[in-house]
Amino acid sequence: MPARPKQAIGSQANFPGFIPPALASPIERVPKGKRWIHEIKFDGYRVQVHLVEKNVKVFTRRGNDWTKRFRKIADDASRIPAVTAIIDGEVVVPAEDGTTDFSVLQNELRGRSRNIVLVAFDLLYLDGHDLRSLPLHQRKDALKALVGGTAVQFSESFTIDGREMFDHACKVGLEGVVSKVADGTYPTGERSRNWVKKTCAQRETLVIAGFAEKDNKWDGLHLARRKGGCFALRRQGRSRFRQGFNC
Repeated sequence: MPARPKQAIGSQANFPGFIPPALASPIERVPKGKRWIHEIKFDGYRVQVHLVEKNVKVFTRRGNDWTKRFRKIADDASRIPAVTAIIDGEVVVPAEDGTTDFSVLQNELRGRSRNIVLVAFDLLYLDGHDLRSLPLHQRKDALKALVGGTAVQFSESFTIDGREMFDHACKVGLEGVVSKVADGTYPTGERSRNWVKKTCAQRETLVIAGFAEKDNKWDGLHLARRKGGCFALRRQGRSRFRQGFNC
């Protein structure tokens, strides 16, 4: 049976509805020092999950209701032992080696995917109480207790040297690292300096498989990435449209 926080925390408040999410600021060097904690940066869709008496909605970063598209995420979240809750997280498709791939996630969303997973990294509201003014480490403790034993994955934080963690993340093919001030409040709708991110510079060799036209004008390239014994095709165009295809 999933656990839950033993007593109410935060400020008593009505259910706020969609909350503009906190955004991490890009940085050149991962910060170090005891005030920072570090998390894995996932390559997926940022979402906000609302639970109201087992009725679950899944919103995108911009507040669009994608519950139908993320039906599995809503089903998983419905088993969280809370009356009301708002969870900040990322929808991913985890590989066996622990990495995530956005193009694979796009393919999964074409059908009724059962492979997508919610990775939860913050808890904003719980059972009539707004938690955003609490220190991050306290919100994460409550979140870990809440989702433990469910299909929702908890995003662990690490207090090790951030630059060492970043180097290791890049070596094993992860997206990067997000660093946060451990006792910071939730920066609603802000690109905060208390939340910062560093992305690994990934390089690879791709095959040009063709080009696209629109209205008799050049509109992009079809690029292929070798995956096993075949190629995965991706289009990169002027409209910044990208779509992956698993083979």
